[in-house]
Amino acid sequence: MSIQQSLEQKRAAKAWEFVEEISSASDSDLKKKYSSLARKAPADIQTGGLAQTLAFWTAKSTVAEGKPKKAEHIAHEKLLGHISKWVKSDDSMKLSQENFLDWLIKTATTSQYRRATTEALAFLVWVKRFAEAKLPQE
Repeated sequence: MSIQQSLEQKRAAKAWEFVEEISSASDSDLKKKYSSLARKAPADIQTGGLAQTLAFWTAKSTVAEGKPKKAEHIAHEKLLGHISKWVKSDDSMKLSQENFLDWLIKTATTSQYRRATTEALAFLVWVKRFAEAKLPQE
């Protein structure tokens, strides 16, 4: 008998891996910020759109040169990276583009954009659940 994981299991496994990464961090403020961001992310994407939300997170993860990154910046950077890695992965859309946001804005067709949004939202269901279970709340 073949043991093949369903797409839902693959999403859950990758989300668990990413939340475990945050959970093992020593910065408790990062854990709280990531958890809060993960809880709000699906609504942000549904309200503003995937590319707009990712662009906002990119801006929030950027700091002025010479200034240290705070937990809030790192949380945005991490969740942006986690969603990008999942949607680009072989288990999802199999994208070879380096920059996911750049691809969404410049290259993706309307149907690819919709599929990327659907995939990001499906993945975030797991990230949100695991973050609620494993990370402290603000």
